[in-house]
Amino acid sequence: MLQLLDLAGIYFRSFHALPSSMTAPDGRPVNAIRGTIDIIRRVMIDAKPTRVIACLDLDWRPAWRVELLPSYKAHRVIEEGGGATGTGVPGGADVEEVPDELSPQVPLLLEVLEAFGIAIAGAEGFEADDVIGTLAARETVDPVEVVTGDRDLLQLARETPTPVRVRYVGAGMSKVQVLDQAGVAEKYGIPASRYADFAALRGDPSDGLPGVAGIGEKTAAQLVGTFGTIEDIVVAANDRNSGMPQASRKKLLAAADYLAVAPKVVRVAEDAPVSVHPAGDGALPSSPTDPARLAALVKELGIGQSVKRLLDTMLTR
Repeated sequence: MLQLLDLAGIYFRSFHALPSSMTAPDGRPVNAIRGTIDIIRRVMIDAKPTRVIACLDLDWRPAWRVELLPSYKAHRVIEEGGGATGTGVPGGADVEEVPDELSPQVPLLLEVLEAFGIAIAGAEGFEADDVIGTLAARETVDPVEVVTGDRDLLQLARETPTPVRVRYVGAGMSKVQVLDQAGVAEKYGIPASRYADFAALRGDPSDGLPGVAGIGEKTAAQLVGTFGTIEDIVVAANDRNSGMPQASRKKLLAAADYLAVAPKVVRVAEDAPVSVHPAGDGALPSSPTDPARLAALVKELGIGQSVKRLLDTMLTR
């Protein structure tokens, strides 16, 4: 199995779930680092992957998405003169508001993963979702599991040519849901391939997606189930003989400008220029690729227990 990790989502979740009093010997917070290592170990135990790739946001708010929908993640952008800092990962012109205690942990976390020998992937001008979507689309050998707290990635669930399932950790590690294509259909009443259309209609305030005013989750699912893609729904809204309820038609026509761009914003790219380091297919090593650097980071950061547990898991998989 190939396991694709939505790394930013995992380290944000770890940072907020664990206290900042979890520190290195010199007093620096390491809660995001320790929590991320522990989550990676947990999902490795559960899924038993032979390949793992941690996927990065090299541009958390791509200009091409913002050009289509200016509100996209706009509420997360640091205003000029703001005090928060970015993630330390290369990205676009906008800087994401990130807690000051998290920012310094990100490059150190990447060093730890590199010392383990866990592959890291990114694509200039694209989000981690697009990196994951591209790697999943390319995979023709192994089943794929996407580990994320972002429900938008449910759109990737499929059965062919290789199965893709989503391990959704957005509700916490004690409430993990593993959804394949059938699971998405059962939970939301729509095909997984139409989840992006459903999400665009419903909206998502966390991403600055307004959705269609007056269209909630239930109506969005009914529209997608009956008419198909956003493009098909718009055609039906303009056809008085389509059988679409008048109330829904009115709401959709009022949101015509939004619906013209929303699908491209919400659908993940499957052709991003992804680079993987180290080059290869993400095969997990049986031992750290840089044991000296890993040992130095363990000493510097005081993360010995988390590192040992992950090493033991990698050795016994």
